[in-house]
Amino acid sequence: MQSVAVLSAVCRRWRASLTLVEHVSVSYASQAVVDESLVKRDSQGTWLLAWPCFWSIAIAAPSGSLPDLQLLALFATGSILLRGAGCTINDLWDRDLDRQVERTKSRPIASGALSAPQGIGLLGLQLLLGLGVLLQLNDFSKVVGAASLALVATYPLMKRITFWPQAFLGLTFNWGALLGYAAVHGSLAWPIVLPLYAHGICWTLVYDTIYAHQDKDDDIVVGIKSTALLFGENTKACLSGFAVSSIGFLGLTGYMMNAGVPYYAGVAAAACHYTWQLTDVNLDSRQDCLAKFVSNKWFGALVFTGIVADKLVTQVPSVTELC
Repeated sequence: MQSVAVLSAVCRRWRASLTLVEHVSVSYASQAVVDESLVKRDSQGTWLLAWPCFWSIAIAAPSGSLPDLQLLALFATGSILLRGAGCTINDLWDRDLDRQVERTKSRPIASGALSAPQGIGLLGLQLLLGLGVLLQLNDFSKVVGAASLALVATYPLMKRITFWPQAFLGLTFNWGALLGYAAVHGSLAWPIVLPLYAHGICWTLVYDTIYAHQDKDDDIVVGIKSTALLFGENTKACLSGFAVSSIGFLGLTGYMMNAGVPYYAGVAAAACHYTWQLTDVNLDSRQDCLAKFVSNKWFGALVFTGIVADKLVTQVPSVTELC
C-alpha cells in the first residue's frame, strides 16, 4: 500500500508540473496547438522516460525506506521537460520527412502551425527549464545528466543512417537508470545500474519496434529505417529475444542488490506483461500497435512496485555497502 501511495503522490506532483510547463511553453510560442503540442506529444512517452529514473531512485533508497519523494517529483518534472525538448529536436530535424508520413504530418512544425525559428526558441526555453532541474542535483549528477545531451541531440538522425534507431532511443531514454542512482548517492554502483540500464535498452527495443510498425508502409516510401523494417516477419521472434534479455538483466540487477521475493514478484509480473504484449499484438494494426506501446507505462509500474515493496519488507545491506 505504501508503494501505491508513493506512486499516487508522484502523479499528483507530476500533473501540476505538466500544467505549468504547458502554460509557459504555449504562451511563449503563441500557438494554440493543444492536442499534439511539442511539449506534450503524448504523456506515454514521458512515462517511458521517467520509469528508469524512478527505478534507480527506488533501488538507491535505504532498506526499509520509501524512495525520496522530492527526487521523484524533481525527476518527473525533468522527464516532462526532456521529453518536450526531444520532441522539439525531432520535429526540427524531421519536418520535411514528417510531412510525408500520415501519422506525423499534422505535427506543429511539419504542418506549419509553428515555424522553425519558433521551434528553436521553444527548445531554448525547454532546455533552460531543464537546466534549472539539473542544477538542483549534486555535482556528480550534473555531469552524468549533461552527458546525455549528445544522445538527445543526435538520436533523431539515426533513422536516416541505421536500421537500429530504436537501440539509440534505448540508450537515450534509459539514461535515468544511471542518473537517478547518482542523484541519491553522488556516485554509481556499476554492478547494479549497468544491468538496469541494459534492461531498459532491451525494453525500449521491444516497445519502440512495436510503435514503429505503425509507420512501416510510409517509412519504406520515405526512406526511414527502423527495427520494424529490419525484423519484418520475424519481429515477434526478435522481440521475444529482447524481452528475455530484459528480464534476465532485471534478475541480475536484483541479484547484485540482494533483492528479495517482492522484487522478483515484480519481475515475474513484468515478464507476464511481455508475454501478453508479444502474443497478442497485431503488427499490421496501427491501433493495436499504439495500444501495446501505451501499455508499457504499466510495465514500468510493475517493476517500480516490486522494487519499492522489496525495499520496505527486505532488510539487506545498502547498495553502497555492497559496492
